[in-house]
Amino acid sequence: MGLKKRSKVSAEFNMSSLTDIIFLLLIFFMLTSTVVSPNALNLKLPGRSDSPEVSNNRKLDDVRIDNDGLFYFNGKRTTVEALERTLAEKAGGSYSMFISPDRKAPIEGVVAVMDLANRLSINGVLAAEE
Repeated sequence: MGLKKRSKVSAEFNMSSLTDIIFLLLIFFMLTSTVVSPNALNLKLPGRSDSPEVSNNRKLDDVRIDNDGLFYFNGKRTTVEALERTLAEKAGGSYSMFISPDRKAPIEGVVAVMDLANRLSINGVLAAEE
């Protein structure tokens, strides 16, 4: 009796389940990418400009916040309300100022000055170290 055994191994691979998984992952990432919204500050980063550099010799005003949360405008002690009035008078055009907190200054004071600068359209330069 001449019975032959079939011992051939099938070399085929079924791709239908793999394509289903790929489409499910694609749909998942498309849906989750629309939900994600960046929670960051809108910062003006230095970059290359096409306009020529203009030499500016004027001294920028300095708002300092000390370790006790006290505010100083150009070395003179002030309050947030008085600082807002002073900056509102100077604001306009391309007014800029330094915000220089001490190393252990409360973050609330720094945020208050940055918020003032944002509301009055002032370019605030945060000086991390002297």
